Amino acid sequence: MASDVILEMRSITKRFPGVIALDDVNFSVKRGEVHAICGENGAGKSTLMKVLSGVHPHGTYEGTMLFDGEEVTFSDIKHSEAKGISIIHQELALSPFLSIAENIFLGNERATRGVIDWHETRARAAEAMKKVGLNENPDRKIMEIGVGKQQLVEIAKALVKDTKLLILDEPTAALNDDDSAHLLSLIDQLRSQGITCIMISHKLNEIRAIADSTTIIRDGKTIDTLDMHREGGVSEAEIIRLMVGRELSQRYPDHESSVGGEALRIEDWTVYNESDQDRKAVDNASMTLRHGEIVGLAGLMGAGRTELAMSLFGKSYGVNISGKVYKEGKEISMPNVSAAIANGIAYVSEDRKRYGLNLIQSIKANTSSAAIGKVSHHGVIDLHSEHRMVEKLSKAMNVKAPSLESLVGGLSGGNQQKVVLSKWVATEPDVLILDEPTRGIDVGAKYEIYTIINRLADEGKAILVISSELPELLGICDRIYTLSEGRVTANIDRKDADQETLMRYMTQEKEK
Repeated sequence: MASDVILEMRSITKRFPGVIALDDVNFSVKRGEVHAICGENGAGKSTLMKVLSGVHPHGTYEGTMLFDGEEVTFSDIKHSEAKGISIIHQELALSPFLSIAENIFLGNERATRGVIDWHETRARAAEAMKKVGLNENPDRKIMEIGVGKQQLVEIAKALVKDTKLLILDEPTAALNDDDSAHLLSLIDQLRSQGITCIMISHKLNEIRAIADSTTIIRDGKTIDTLDMHREGGVSEAEIIRLMVGRELSQRYPDHESSVGGEALRIEDWTVYNESDQDRKAVDNASMTLRHGEIVGLAGLMGAGRTELAMSLFGKSYGVNISGKVYKEGKEISMPNVSAAIANGIAYVSEDRKRYGLNLIQSIKANTSSAAIGKVSHHGVIDLHSEHRMVEKLSKAMNVKAPSLESLVGGLSGGNQQKVVLSKWVATEPDVLILDEPTRGIDVGAKYEIYTIINRLADEGKAILVISSELPELLGICDRIYTLSEGRVTANIDRKDADQETLMRYMTQEKEK
């Protein structure tokens, strides 16, 4: 008779040069459950899953693993897959130029004597797609579908390998609310089919909605495993306390803004969509930002929030852009990014890894990249000036890293975000546009980012925060604009705002 425990990891210790990533971790998962893993960025969650899946092979760590009742030692990821373990990383491993069907069977091809059977490939891909609720043509290329559907392709790819244990690393980090809800529903469905799931997530509301058990990891150690179905349930506050080792009685730091005069005003800003030039991405939007003020921008996916920010920042997005921009009451022109920076505007992209950072460069190189002119003379970088500037900013932002020469790709999400903020603060902007500044980072790091935002506002900067999390906007902003179908539908003071009011304006349809 099969044990009710499918996985046991005993006394797992994993060292990297100069750091113990996992320290005597003990972890077990019951058969057929959804088991969540929580912890701050850098706590060791992903490292533990890489040990389990063979990304960190046997011999590079200490401890033992039992899977399906027998001791296992994996030399690579193919070895763990052969046993029925599949991992879906936060950075999806799909080939954008291949079709959905080709991706589902990549490395697992349906072939006879070395010749791929395309009929069977498409037919079996269609079956797997149906299981995950993906209604697409199997021949469609990955680059033509959204991130939510790509996530489903990854799960379909795992299911055709007869997966017993599915590991999902931050599965909803890049998804909108509808795609997230669909994915959670699918995980629930897989559980009912007897597939065990391990889910790494920062989203505590999702964990409380879907998980049967939750293990908290802190500083490379397992702190506790909670039964999510226990009498009285498990509160977010309890999970946070275990994650950060302290009470976070307030998720948002107290702050009283000292609001000054007008810093930036946009009037009748209209932007047409790049791929469909007959459609407006931003429709006649007008907004004002004042010195020392934190202003929120709320809107559903597709409302035009990022398009508004990017088009404003040196026309980085859109075509046929019209409208006026005033800085300190004087009309300005920003035809490109250099002009935007010269006018004291900075934009922190929502996709820090793609647009904000060079992951194979150092903290120092990334931080100074947008303000290199401030530490150069006659086109030659003054290395001492650069080091002083970056050191000062990194200390102010509390960037945690061995040195300024550390590669940004090796930092936690929270520290990467601090480097992006440092990079733009180095340009000495008057206006900072922050697009999803806390996406994909844990509650402890979020609190630090909020504190930094407050400090920047106290220095007199005007700050626009775009966020999909309404509690975040309500927790840190002085005013909130709502956007629907590219139009500004409301401008609400924090004291008058709540989630229901914001949602009402965010879903306000254009009058026919």
